Amino acid sequence: MKKIINISSRLFPNTMAYFAYKTLTNPKLKKSNIHEIDILDKAYKEKILFRKFNIQFYQWGEPNNDPILLIHGWEGHSGNFADIIESLVEQNYYVLAFDGPSHGFSTKKQTNLLEFSDLIIFILQQYRIKKIISHSFGSMITTYALSRIPHFEIDKYILMTTPDTFLERINSISSQVGINEKTKQILIRKLEAELHTEVTKICVSKFVKEIHVKEALILHDKEDKIIPIRQARIVNENWINGNLEELENTGHFRILKEPFVMERIINFLKSN
Repeated sequence: MKKIINISSRLFPNTMAYFAYKTLTNPKLKKSNIHEIDILDKAYKEKILFRKFNIQFYQWGEPNNDPILLIHGWEGHSGNFADIIESLVEQNYYVLAFDGPSHGFSTKKQTNLLEFSDLIIFILQQYRIKKIISHSFGSMITTYALSRIPHFEIDKYILMTTPDTFLERINSISSQVGINEKTKQILIRKLEAELHTEVTKICVSKFVKEIHVKEALILHDKEDKIIPIRQARIVNENWINGNLEELENTGHFRILKEPFVMERIINFLKSN
């Protein structure tokens, strides 16, 4: 199949660029497991109308407690944080989360990281969030959102794995799909027209120089197969208030469930 796509991309570059674009802007739905569904069912749930989307929004704990916002990755959903949610509620945090545009139980329509980041900005400002936990590509979207509101101050921010450049994501998708370089450049031009910025400027190691975060912790497994550790290292090198902790035996997704990771998160949030 990949070979056929590669040949097609040489013959029909515009058509195949659109095919790759649809792959990038229509996240696949991943099923929730029983534990995730159980935790989501314990939340106070409401729908937030945001542009063309009905966004599924969740709240756990008491509203008078310290609020913290959880932001899932691309093709993820709020249930991915189930174990973290339990730990945070036990520590008397007011936990907020949402299923991003075209993710989880939110409306399914074509979307992009600009829309996702716009939603993050709305929630940050609406709920006056001072603490954030993000996972995977959610870390790129969150730092992008914060860079667009540089006056907004965050006290504590935990990035549970982080990519660096959006271009690496495009290269990965292009390789998976099997399109050639010419077709990839057509794809990039289409994305840049839609996002109103150059793809090379969508870069976490650039954003962290512009955002106002008092203290940040990056947790990333050395053997992460989805996002290589080198990307987190580059981000950390460019972040004055950042601190990278390189983990072992957690992978890209199990990091969200390991008890010692939960303990590290709580210790960081409670530290002065």
